Amino acid sequence: MKSLLTSILLVFIFVLQPSEVFSQVDLSSAKRKIYVFKIDDNIDPRMNRKVKLALEEAKEESAAMVIIEMDTYGGAVNDADDIRTMILESEIPVHVWINKDAASAGALISIACDSIYMAPGASIGAATVVMGGGGEAAPDKYQSYMRSMMRSTAEAKGRNPKIAEAMVDEEIEIEGISEKGSVITFAVSEAIENGFCEGEVDSIEEVIAKQGIFDYEIIEQTTSTVESIISVFLNPAVSGFLILIIFAGIYFELQTPGVGFPLAASITAIILYFIPYYLSGLAENWEIAVFIVGVILLLVEIFVIPGFGIFGILGILGILTGLTLGMIPNDALDFSFVPAGDLFVALLTVILAAIAALTLIFFLAPKVNKWGAFRTIALATTQQRTEGYTSSVYENSLLGKEGITNTRLMPSGKIIIDDEVYDAYSRGEFIDQGEKIKVISTEGTSLKVKKI
Repeated sequence: MKSLLTSILLVFIFVLQPSEVFSQVDLSSAKRKIYVFKIDDNIDPRMNRKVKLALEEAKEESAAMVIIEMDTYGGAVNDADDIRTMILESEIPVHVWINKDAASAGALISIACDSIYMAPGASIGAATVVMGGGGEAAPDKYQSYMRSMMRSTAEAKGRNPKIAEAMVDEEIEIEGISEKGSVITFAVSEAIENGFCEGEVDSIEEVIAKQGIFDYEIIEQTTSTVESIISVFLNPAVSGFLILIIFAGIYFELQTPGVGFPLAASITAIILYFIPYYLSGLAENWEIAVFIVGVILLLVEIFVIPGFGIFGILGILGILTGLTLGMIPNDALDFSFVPAGDLFVALLTVILAAIAALTLIFFLAPKVNKWGAFRTIALATTQQRTEGYTSSVYENSLLGKEGITNTRLMPSGKIIIDDEVYDAYSRGEFIDQGEKIKVISTEGTSLKVKKI
């Protein structure tokens, strides 16, 4: 009788409240989603963005937990601060498995996690802030900032703040743990003994098992199409090619005003150059502004002010500065933590690209009008007298005459010959006002001249 009443009761529950019953069954039987990603490179703006995207994706996937596989020697302090803040504020539990090293900024990020696990032979610590070259210790203001972050992060996660500080400051001595003159770096057993590691494990799966989860689905961070495209344009070789197009496009647009194609190519190259660095946190708004101001100053020098002086020099410096700073993780004009290699690569890329652009301009500019492709977008032909064209408005007596420029030729303008003013144009180069010139052709409605 009792079993019969129980069966009737179960049927009654399923009939009256099926949605609640099935939802409870689904919830209990559903696999837990575990989101996994790696911090296996320098801590810089690119890693900052990678972590941000990972935590956002984990939230979208409704992950039960996030596990970071860590192996890094550290990096920029400001980016490490951003990452540890994101982890501390994460609504999803974040655990870290130190596969090999969690040094410097890596130690700070690890301490921010809810639990720390380490592979055999791994280490954590050595968080002294060093300069971009990697050897010399940074000034005390940076050490103090790092100590405070290590201390507050350890306190937030229930770890010994004094030990966390001693990972930064060699002057801190902790009895039985560290001596004055050396910062703390823990091996696995030492980290476990002092509360900076929850256990020694060999894999991500063991970390998950330690959390009491056995029915789960691992979701690994994958690079999206957009991120793949961004990474391509972050390649210095690609950046250099874009710089070449920027310079060459501006020059050829000035030589063939109104065509539009060279200018469009230059603007497109500028966009493709700066957007990937901007999204990666490398190019700041002010660095892009420096580049734009440089372009404006150069245009003012070309079209408004005769000669080439301070505006032109400042314009070129602004362009080169904006392009270079956009590639490196500097903090305003502070390059203390910019790796020397990164700075060298950025400078070399910009300089070589500028030289290549100048070479392209000087060697190919005279041949552009002969290209079939160029003839389809610009009037690049001349009407020869031998072919029956006699549209010249000037006498042949002007051929070979010498005079001076009345206005700047860019490349067209006004000249003076025997106190008479004529329309004229150069062979492509700009000629300043007051320069001596010689007529080399009287074909067409303007005199063709060269500087002498």
